[in-house]
Amino acid sequence: MTHHSSRKEKKRKKKRGKKETMKVLNKTKKYFLPYTIEVAETFKEKSDGLLKYETPHAMYFETRWGIHTCGMKFPIDVVVLNDKSVVKKVKRNMESGKFFFWNPLYKKILELPIGSGIEDGDILEIA
Repeated sequence: MTHHSSRKEKKRKKKRGKKETMKVLNKTKKYFLPYTIEVAETFKEKSDGLLKYETPHAMYFETRWGIHTCGMKFPIDVVVLNDKSVVKKVKRNMESGKFFFWNPLYKKILELPIGSGIEDGDILEIA
């Protein structure tokens, strides 16, 4: 599956204040993740991440420089993907106050509620 929104449509959504969301299919295990995943695009959205939420949420963004969970109110699973959406690293049950760095070759990141079931080598399809 591919995301069919045009750039113009994305800009219109941004202006109206609607966040872009996506679904993720684990092609290896043949199931959709049971979350609507928020897309963080701006520096502020990426910096704030999931810190603004009281309960677990899911987020996708791109960065090569690592993440932190300082001030996070719940643990998360962090999934690092290559450009072909193959899982290269999973950091499970990352609690508040931790830092996580990975090989900077990879920039596609999913932050998910714990227990996602995703494993290294899984192939995901983001739509």
